[in-house]
Amino acid sequence: QVQLVESGGGSVQSGGSLRLSCAASGYPYSRYCGAWFRRAPGREPEGVATLDEDGTTMYADSVKGRFTISRDNAKNTLYLQLNSLKPEDTGMYYCATDRISYDYCSPSRSFLTFGIRGQGTQVTVSS
Repeated sequence: QVQLVESGGGSVQSGGSLRLSCAASGYPYSRYCGAWFRRAPGREPEGVATLDEDGTTMYADSVKGRFTISRDNAKNTLYLQLNSLKPEDTGMYYCATDRISYDYCSPSRSFLTFGIRGQGTQVTVSS
């Protein structure tokens, strides 16, 4: 069974940076849409960034220019670089991917449409 394991979360001050990783042992990330979501307390998961199998990236407007999604195919690992962090970026960050090809790869997709989802890593940004 494929498992996604996130790491790299932590507590930083406003303006700081973090790099999140999501490892999938033996899973061909490069064949499917890879995504990062975040959930603030009391809110539904929000799509942050996606990376399609052809390398196309998409970002939520709230993180454009600050976050970067990338993938290391050899390591089967998805990354999210978070720069210029703001308190409103605080939340649990989840990675997700598909088991089969989906119609589209976009942060607008619901978290639940991804067949494989990680357990999350906490990011806390203080002002």
